[in-house]
Amino acid sequence: MVFVDALLATARLDALGSAAAILEYPLPRETDEATCQQGARVVDALLVRVARGHGALDVAIGEGLEALAPRKMHLGFATIGDYAREKLGIAASTAQKMVRFAKALRDKPILRAAVWAGNVPVRAAEAVLSKAVGEEEGRWVELARTSSVRALQAAVKGADPPASEEEDEKWGPIRAQVRPEGMPTVDEAMEVARRVVNAAAPPYKLLEALCEEFLGGHEPPDFAASCPDDLVAARREESDALKEWLEKESAQWAFLGQPVPIAAPVPGDDVARDPEELDRELRRLAALRDRWDEVVGHLALLFRSMNGARRLGFAFFEHYCTERLDMAVRSVEQRAALERKLYELPSLRKAMRERRISYEQARLIARHVDGESVDAWIERAETMTCIDLRRELQGIEKAQLCARGEFQVWAPRPVAGLVAMAFGAARKATGRWISDGECLERIAAHFLDIWKPVVEGRVTPSSKVLQRDNWLCRVPGCSLAADHAHHIDFKSHGGSDEPWNRISLCAAHHLHGVHQGWIKVSGTAPDGLRWELQTGRRER
Repeated sequence: MVFVDALLATARLDALGSAAAILEYPLPRETDEATCQQGARVVDALLVRVARGHGALDVAIGEGLEALAPRKMHLGFATIGDYAREKLGIAASTAQKMVRFAKALRDKPILRAAVWAGNVPVRAAEAVLSKAVGEEEGRWVELARTSSVRALQAAVKGADPPASEEEDEKWGPIRAQVRPEGMPTVDEAMEVARRVVNAAAPPYKLLEALCEEFLGGHEPPDFAASCPDDLVAARREESDALKEWLEKESAQWAFLGQPVPIAAPVPGDDVARDPEELDRELRRLAALRDRWDEVVGHLALLFRSMNGARRLGFAFFEHYCTERLDMAVRSVEQRAALERKLYELPSLRKAMRERRISYEQARLIARHVDGESVDAWIERAETMTCIDLRRELQGIEKAQLCARGEFQVWAPRPVAGLVAMAFGAARKATGRWISDGECLERIAAHFLDIWKPVVEGRVTPSSKVLQRDNWLCRVPGCSLAADHAHHIDFKSHGGSDEPWNRISLCAAHHLHGVHQGWIKVSGTAPDGLRWELQTGRRER
């Protein structure tokens, strides 16, 4: 895909970045409220412009990813999320949302043109996607130009939830202190759940499977009849009422000034479909996005430290991010958190700017390491795929928690509710109050009783290979579970059934990557392999 030259975006970023650099973190302590108010306005004026420029890039990247999706295997990737994470440094979930949004705009020409021109913010467009159809499209686009996201969501109430709801879903840690004698049972149950659910599933999905199995065979707790959904809904209505009141009081923050629309880097008329050209353009846009990310993080950190959202008349920081920045609060918070960590780990910032590591790798390292080990992890990350780095860091974190007898999983709010219900069922079945750790032990033991005999079934040569490779696809950068044990030297060519000649692959990489000639693998498994991309050549 040939995008219009991004020199204008680069110049804009340079100007905004220079202005932002004048404001150093941490800000000096200030007690005068008028001065604080003025400071919040100054940071907001910069932050909103940077955020809108960042959003324009996201729209262009989403369009490019959507065009690349049918040809991702030509570059060696089974999913567009894997490509985005490994090659662009963009989280897989973020990339998938970008692609979904680009696809949704395809049959909405008026809305698509408004989004590309920067006249309708992305989150406003997401809010009206389900209603902007046919003859009604123009009316909803005009409404999206002038209304708040909250007002738009209220207007389409009763339709499907807006696409942004998933991204903004509340997440939090589920923790339990497990006895030393009970931890092996919990670990084994989570490992068996990987075989039952999916070897690449996130930990919260495995815990969800344990709890669902337990609730399927035990009576729910007494409090299940009075589920807190009504309370959650009431709090949401209360929050929406506060937002609506503040929007009217501030006349939708007209005193802050409306940000100038920023158009996305539009693809040219001669849109190329060559995957290598798409890859080059996406990498260029992603590199520019990384620079905008850094400025967003710096300004967001400053804005939060001065409690700017409250001072400018927003209900809370999430309200500000949605209405003013056109960004999900989790995205802004992640960038601010990384920026704070980069002040503590200057070598990590240096490695990012030198493009030795990607934004996503830096985020992982910042989350898990300290000042003493950061340089070693940067050097290590340069030789690893992002998915392997994540798995290794998560494995170390898990081992540290286990050594302390702690179980911890980050999960969305609905899963936390399911776990609470399962714990309640465990206490009811026991007939007395027991700790969260003991509840987890009982749930894990029940899961093992049901599923361990199933997964341990008949052992075959293929299952031995899959187990050796931890049930994961071994193609570099792939995040999927393995489905097949592939013969490196094809069996049809006389290849051996010995484990050294077999490697675990997902179905996509096996059937479409290797057997259609986009990928070649040679050597001996598991550690003596050589992978080659055969872009542009298909071999039968």
